[in-house]
Amino acid sequence: MDYLLYLGLGALAGMISGLLGLGGGVVIVPILILSFELQGMAPEISTHVAIGTSLATILVTSLSSIYTHHQKGAIQWSLVMKISPGILLGSLLGGLVAIALNGNLLQLLFGGFLVLISLQIVFYRPTRRAENTPSPWVLGIVGTSIGGLSTLVGIGGGSLTAPFLSYNGFKFHHAVGTAAACGFPIAFVATLVYVTASTPAAQLPAGTLGYIFIPAWLGIVLTSMPFARIGALLAHRINERLLKQIFAGIILILGIRFIWLNAVISLG
Repeated sequence: MDYLLYLGLGALAGMISGLLGLGGGVVIVPILILSFELQGMAPEISTHVAIGTSLATILVTSLSSIYTHHQKGAIQWSLVMKISPGILLGSLLGGLVAIALNGNLLQLLFGGFLVLISLQIVFYRPTRRAENTPSPWVLGIVGTSIGGLSTLVGIGGGSLTAPFLSYNGFKFHHAVGTAAACGFPIAFVATLVYVTASTPAAQLPAGTLGYIFIPAWLGIVLTSMPFARIGALLAHRINERLLKQIFAGIILILGIRFIWLNAVISLG
């Protein structure tokens, strides 16, 4: 039954990743946390395993989305190369911080992140302006920030990178495609951090490598790759506004739940 859950989760995450330009981690992390806790995994461990597993799946599934967006000519590769050094540094720092944090505090931060993302989806409107590539210093600071926060909460960074590019005048599809390409270096560094982390082995289930739960990783990867391609193809054909609003409502509820359950434990 758990494997069916992971396969279904992979399909859902892949579709949303390709369709909306949002990292699949926005879907993967909360569902994995709930699934792991239902299986009896302690919150102090389940959060780290969910985030580590999510980032490890993005390492593989981002390739499908990148390939599709590249075929459509929607990736600004020169910009990807310029912002990647900052992303790599931020991803390393964010991963190290996440591993050091208490699981309940990490869930509280993730809940706050989900609330912010839901509000961004509903209220953010791309600014109409001429395309402008930011300076190397700006790209370095922004890339470090995006990499750090993405690794901290287990996402590919699309929900952060795409709005930044839209603000600088990039067309929506170019912003989404370029954001997808930026997700690979985030996931690469983060996976190395989480897979090599020192873990309390006595509390982890069989099949865990570092903080990555291989059965969940495999199930998600198998279905998310083809569905990410389908989502990326659909992104160029449909109006995504209603779907975004529904998705924003779902993650808002999840975010409030994580905040409510963990605020007293983490701050008390």
